[in-house]
Amino acid sequence: MSEAVELDGWTHVNSGKVRDLYQSEDGRVLLMVTSDRISAYDYILPTEIPGKGLVLTGLSTWWMNKLDSIVGNHLLDEPVPAQVAGRAVVCKKLTMYPIECVVRGYLTGSGLAEYKQSGTVCEIRLPEGLTEASKLPEPIFTPAAKAELGEHDENISFERAADMVGRDVAAALRDTSIKLYSEAARIARERGVIIADTKFEFGVDPDSGELVLADEALTPDSSRFWPADQWVEGQVTPSFDKQYVRDWLTSAESGWDRASGEQPPRLPDRIVEATRQRYVDAYTLLTGQAPEPGNQPRQ
Repeated sequence: MSEAVELDGWTHVNSGKVRDLYQSEDGRVLLMVTSDRISAYDYILPTEIPGKGLVLTGLSTWWMNKLDSIVGNHLLDEPVPAQVAGRAVVCKKLTMYPIECVVRGYLTGSGLAEYKQSGTVCEIRLPEGLTEASKLPEPIFTPAAKAELGEHDENISFERAADMVGRDVAAALRDTSIKLYSEAARIARERGVIIADTKFEFGVDPDSGELVLADEALTPDSSRFWPADQWVEGQVTPSFDKQYVRDWLTSAESGWDRASGEQPPRLPDRIVEATRQRYVDAYTLLTGQAPEPGNQPRQ
């Protein structure tokens, strides 16, 4: 598993499951480096996915530039060190909100599990008769409280989010997230991709007080991307994301018990390659280009 590298002019300040964060020597800006690490079920896996950092950085940057008429983002047009070219961005220092801003346009995953029990998702009442992969009447905001590294984010209600950050801020997070999702879903559908759900993270610019989109946006790590031509309501849809890894980890072949508390095993080469290809496919379908080091996709 890769460690944060030493970069001249930058001080390493934090590492998450996938990203390493650095601060400039003058403390003015941050450098966010996306590694090839992959996580699942709140574990950082011992096997990397080659080129994943390149795909995530390029795709997230592409989306942020496409959606900046809705909300500003953390990106700064400044050079990154050659060692991390293609998988790093220089960004603004923000005060981050402790909420994962999840938007769902289709019912699946933990949302479907809750719906089957109560008919709700994060206390939002949904129509009866929905099933796996049902398209919702309209996108819904289903926030989660961000957890410490290694812990699981907790799905929460809008009221709980309002208690955490204030009602006005929670409303702004909800409304902005739904606008971003709706426009991204429209763009993706034109390219043959369904965005079933996604999550955004926001901060506030300490100088202007404005809401700013940060971290990553609309990548295979933060979203469920489905091929539109394979979507059938009531059936599990193949995805361009790490669900493929999750499925292998919970299969009998892996030999891993999710409830054991033990570190997951290494991924077989075929699982690594199939996962890598899914990330590349998502990038190529959405941007119309193949990911290449040092290049950002055209708008």
